Amino acid sequence: MARSVSSDSPIHVLSQETHVDEGSGSISAALDEPLLVLTLDREGIVLSAFSPLLPSRQQGIFQSWIGQPLVKFLCQAETAVFESSLHQVGTTAEQGQFAARIALKKGGVAAHWILNPVIGVESGSRCVVALAYALEDVSAWTSAAEASSDWQTLSTCSELQGYAIQLSQITRNIRRTLDLETIWRQTVDGLGQLFKVERCWVCAYQVTAGSVTVAAEFCQSDQLSSWQGQVLHLADWPHLRRAIATPSPVTTQLEQPEGRSSLLAIATRYQEQINGLILLFAPADRTWSAVELDLVNELADQVGTAIAHARLFGESHALASQLQQANARLVEKHRELEEARRQAEETRKQAEEASRLKSEFLANTSHELRTPLNGMIGFLKLVLDGMADDPAEQEEFIQEAHKSAIHLLNLINDVLDIAKIEAGKMKIEMGPISLRELLNDVENFIRPQAEQKNLDFNILLPPTRDEIVLNGNYQRLLQVLLNLVGNAIKFTHIGEVRITAEIKPQKMTFQDKTWPGQVKVSVSDTGIGVSLEKQDRLFQTFSQVDGERTRQYGGTGLGLAISQKLVEAMGGIVQFISMGEGLGSTVTFTVLLYQEPVVVSTEPLQPVS
Repeated sequence: MARSVSSDSPIHVLSQETHVDEGSGSISAALDEPLLVLTLDREGIVLSAFSPLLPSRQQGIFQSWIGQPLVKFLCQAETAVFESSLHQVGTTAEQGQFAARIALKKGGVAAHWILNPVIGVESGSRCVVALAYALEDVSAWTSAAEASSDWQTLSTCSELQGYAIQLSQITRNIRRTLDLETIWRQTVDGLGQLFKVERCWVCAYQVTAGSVTVAAEFCQSDQLSSWQGQVLHLADWPHLRRAIATPSPVTTQLEQPEGRSSLLAIATRYQEQINGLILLFAPADRTWSAVELDLVNELADQVGTAIAHARLFGESHALASQLQQANARLVEKHRELEEARRQAEETRKQAEEASRLKSEFLANTSHELRTPLNGMIGFLKLVLDGMADDPAEQEEFIQEAHKSAIHLLNLINDVLDIAKIEAGKMKIEMGPISLRELLNDVENFIRPQAEQKNLDFNILLPPTRDEIVLNGNYQRLLQVLLNLVGNAIKFTHIGEVRITAEIKPQKMTFQDKTWPGQVKVSVSDTGIGVSLEKQDRLFQTFSQVDGERTRQYGGTGLGLAISQKLVEAMGGIVQFISMGEGLGSTVTFTVLLYQEPVVVSTEPLQPVS
C-alpha cells in the first residue's frame, strides 16, 4: 500500500509496487525510501533538504543547498524538464514527474523526481515538496557519508558537484570551437551566469604589451556601462599585475563608477605562458569560497589551452591563406608568362610573315619596276638605232617610252608615299574642294581605260541645288580615286564600274573643329571579288591577297594601303565589301564636308556630267 509522510499530509511518495525505468523516465523498480526530500518555493529555491538514507548527524551536507535554486544541483542539460514540471505544478496544482541527475558525486546520481504541491492554500500552491528516488546503486555514497564525521566536508563536496556539472558544460563549449571570439564569449557568459556576478571580463594579453584589452564582457544588468574594447593599462591596475605574477586567483575590493565591488582576477596560461586574464566582479559582500577559487583556477587553465589552440589555428589558417594567395600569385604569374610567351610567339610569327611579305613585295616591285624600265630602254634603243620606218613610227616609240616612264614614276611615288606614311612624315594640306570637279578629272583619266575593256563606267552624284564642297587635299583625293577605280577596272572583265557619292549630314569633329557632315564615296565593280577569309589582308602594307593574281594583273600591293592611310589622314575611313570570289566588290571611303549643300530632293543620284 502507498506510503505517505503523515496521514494528514498531501505529500505522497512512491509505493512499494511502483517501478521506475531510468532510460525512459518511467517507473520500473521497487523503491522503499527516497534519496532526497526537499521543500521548494514556487521559483524552485530550496527551503529545506534532507536525505532519509542518512542519519540526522550527517544532514548538514545539505545545509549549503538552502536558499539556492535546485537547478544548481542538477545536470545542466536536464534543468529544462525540471522547470517545465515546476511550472506545471505551480499552475495546475497537480503532481509533476521528471528524470534528472543530482550532483552528489562525480557524474551525478540518476534519479526520478516527483513534485507534489502543498494542498489547502486558496490562492494556489505556495510551495512544492520534491522527492528524488535513486535509479542506481548509491550505497557507496551513503556509506561514505555515514562514515564521515565532518559534515562540512560533505557539504563542500556537494557544492563542488553542483558547480562541476555546469563548469563541465562551459569547458565543453569552449573546446568545441577554435574561434577565439567564440571562446571569449562562451567563457564570460558561462562564468557570469554560474557565479551570478555583476560583470565578467576576458582580456586579451600580449607578453610585450603594457596593457590588456577587454575582449569579451558579460553584464548581469543592462544598466551597467560596457567596457568591451577598452584598454586597461597595467600601471593603473595593480591587482592585474598581481594576477599576472601569481598562478592563483587574486581577490580584492575595487572601487568602480557603479560602486564598490569584490574582484576575482586570474591569468589564463598555456605551457606557463600567459595569454589572457579573467576578471569577475561581484557585490562587495561576496566571499569567494575555496571550492569556487579552485574551480575558477581549473577553468582558467582550460580557457588558456583553448585560447592557445585557437591562436595556433588562426595563425595556421592565416599561413594557409597566405600560401593560397602566394600560390594564386604564382598561378597568375605563370599565366602572364604564358601569355607573354604566346604574344612573343605571335609577334615572331608576325615578324616572319612581315619579312615574307616584304620579300614578296620586293620581288613583285622589282618586277614592276623592270617592266616599264625595259620598255623605256627598248623603245629608246629602237629610236637611237634608227629602227623607225618613218617619223610617225618614231613618235609612237617615243610616246610608248614616255608612258613607261610615267608608269615607273607612279610606282616610285607609291613606294615613297608608303615610306613617308610609315615614318609619319607625310604632311597633307587641306582645303575646300569641289566634288564635281574632282570626279570630272577622274572620268577624264579613267573612261578611256574602261572603254578599252568594253566596261560601262558611270559616276552618280546626289541631287543638290549648289556645289558639294569637300574638305581635303585635291591631289591626294585624286590619287585615292584613281587607285580605287584603276583596281576596279583592272579586276573587272565584264560588266560595270560605278562611282557614287552620298551626303551624310551628321556633324563630326576633326582636328579640334566641327564639320557639318561627310560625303560617302563608293567605287563598285562586277569583277572577280575577294574571298571572305582573305579580305583582312587587303589593307596590309606589302601584302597582296593572292601572289598568283598579283603576277597575273601586276601591281605592288601598296595601292589600298596608301589609300587607307591618306583617307584616314584627312579624317575619313575606308571599308571593303565583297560577298566572295566572282561576286564583285565595293570600296567606300568618307570625306569631310566643307559646307552643307542644300538637298533638293531624295530622288535617285544624278550623273556627274
